[in-house]
Amino acid sequence: MMYTISKNLKLTSIILMVTGFIGLTYGFLAAPSNYEEAKKMYPEYGNSTNEVVKVSESSNDKLYIAQHDENHKEHLLHKLQNRPWAALYVAALFFFFISLGTIAFYAIQRASQSGWSPVLYRVMEGITAYLLPGGIVVFVILLLSCLHFNHLFIWMDADVVAEDKIIRDKIGYLNIPFFLARALFFIFGWALYRYFSRKFSLAQDKANDIVNHKRNFKISAAFLVFYIVTESIMSWDWIMSIDPHWFSTLFGWYVFASMFVTAISVIALITIYLKSEGYLDFVNDSHIHDLAKFMFGISIFWTYLWFSQFMLIWYSNIPEEVTYFMTRIEDYSLPFWGMIVLNFLFPLLVIMNSDYKRMNLIVSTVGIVIVIGHYIDIFNMIMPSAVGDKWFIGIPEIGGFMFFLGLFMYVVFHELQKAPLLAKGDPFVDESKSFHY
Repeated sequence: MMYTISKNLKLTSIILMVTGFIGLTYGFLAAPSNYEEAKKMYPEYGNSTNEVVKVSESSNDKLYIAQHDENHKEHLLHKLQNRPWAALYVAALFFFFISLGTIAFYAIQRASQSGWSPVLYRVMEGITAYLLPGGIVVFVILLLSCLHFNHLFIWMDADVVAEDKIIRDKIGYLNIPFFLARALFFIFGWALYRYFSRKFSLAQDKANDIVNHKRNFKISAAFLVFYIVTESIMSWDWIMSIDPHWFSTLFGWYVFASMFVTAISVIALITIYLKSEGYLDFVNDSHIHDLAKFMFGISIFWTYLWFSQFMLIWYSNIPEEVTYFMTRIEDYSLPFWGMIVLNFLFPLLVIMNSDYKRMNLIVSTVGIVIVIGHYIDIFNMIMPSAVGDKWFIGIPEIGGFMFFLGLFMYVVFHELQKAPLLAKGDPFVDESKSFHY
């Protein structure tokens, strides 16, 4: 059966995009253009150092304090100007990561010759349709950052690099041409796999042999090697380099776990939605059960990585490392600890029971909570370094989420109506249709 997007769903996605765009626009217009406007927003950040200058006898002291005051003003202004950019970047990354996590899950199913999942292939292919447009949006934001439209990445500021030995020592890797080249290479490689895997999948439906299935198997196995390397480097480039003084060898895996569990949750949500609309009658509660098992298991895996990274840094107590967590604990206490409840405790307690994993309402509820929880996770990764303690989940943040949610829905559901929802040519499709756990 062919899927047709409903008028209500199409209208909802458009309304989300328009409303979200207005919210983002407001965020950019409300951002201060100079220090005087920033000072009005935060009066407590006034020229307190001027009083010190008056009592200082040394001209060198006066010069130092004046320079410190200017740096302070510039720092505050940049943080406040970063907020709408950070809200845009967090939302753009988050929805792109859903597609990127889905393509990894899809490639794993193809490479492992999985027998339970072929009935879900078209749903996964629909979600991965967002990979290229979402990747282009992220790249444009990175390009604008490189052109100094914002101050998200401090290592892109030549004055900062000149005064910072740690960043200066990383200039062979953290430089704009190499940074953009890597980003283009990653997005091109991921999109190329998506193009050919989709092409072979559709061709297999009309074929009399399984040549296209074998091709998909081969490129999926190769892609997974490419993916796990590029995903790690991407997480260093696009997220960790926002705070270039800090690093974690677990970070690539941590980001992967976050996007992976969110992607599986979205697969479950879209599958349950399509079933409620009268589609996917070949998907049974055992398929939903398996998706819920992955949601449960990867939530535990994410928590393990979160705790490992946190515990090791806390235990070693190295000042350059603990600063990362101290900033989040002190200035982002609610989202920092709140995401543990949303991403770990809630899934653990609700879908631990096997019977609950078969109930669409419960799986949908957990899926929505996981999606929100991992948006907050991405928020926690980026905001503290980008905007410091000047954060708030307000109009620009909600607007960014709504805009990209609408765009994601529009792209995914339009892609779903381009091909039958059952990959009928797959050699494992009959096994998948009769799957029972």
